[in-house]
Amino acid sequence: MSKTMTFRLMNREDIDQVLEVERQSFTLPWSKEAFYNELDHNQYAVYLVIEDSGKVIGYCGAWIVLDESHITNIAILPEYRGQKLGEALLLKMIEISISKGVVRMTLEVRVSNEVAISLYEKLGFQKGGIRKGYYTDNREDAYVMWVNFS
Repeated sequence: MSKTMTFRLMNREDIDQVLEVERQSFTLPWSKEAFYNELDHNQYAVYLVIEDSGKVIGYCGAWIVLDESHITNIAILPEYRGQKLGEALLLKMIEISISKGVVRMTLEVRVSNEVAISLYEKLGFQKGGIRKGYYTDNREDAYVMWVNFS
C-alpha cells in the first residue's frame, strides 16, 4: 500500500465517489439514498473509505450491534484490485469492530466469488450456511461466513 493511501470514516461528501465504486463492482449497486440513510439514520452503521491521493478507491460498511458486526458491503475499484487493499480495508473494519466490543463478525458472499471467499478464509472466516437465491439479480446462493475473535 502506498503512502498516499489512507483510511477514514465515510461522510456524506464521499457518497458520489462511493457510488462509482459500487457501479463498477456490483450488478445491483446500492442507491444514493441507501448510503444517505446508512450515514444519517442507522445508529449501527460504520462505513470506511480508502483513498489514494484524496480519491475514494474503495469502501467497507458494517452494522455493529451489541457484540456482533455484520459486513454489509466491501468493494475496491477494479484498477486497484490485486494489491491487497480489500484485505487492508477489511482488517481496518475488524480493528474498529473489536475496539467496539465485537466478538464475532459475519457476512454474505456469492458462492461463485472465489477471490472474496479466499480472502475471508485467509482472515479466519468459515462458511456457516447457505442463503438460497440470496442475490436478486440472478438468484445466486450466498455463503454465510463467520469469524469469532478471541
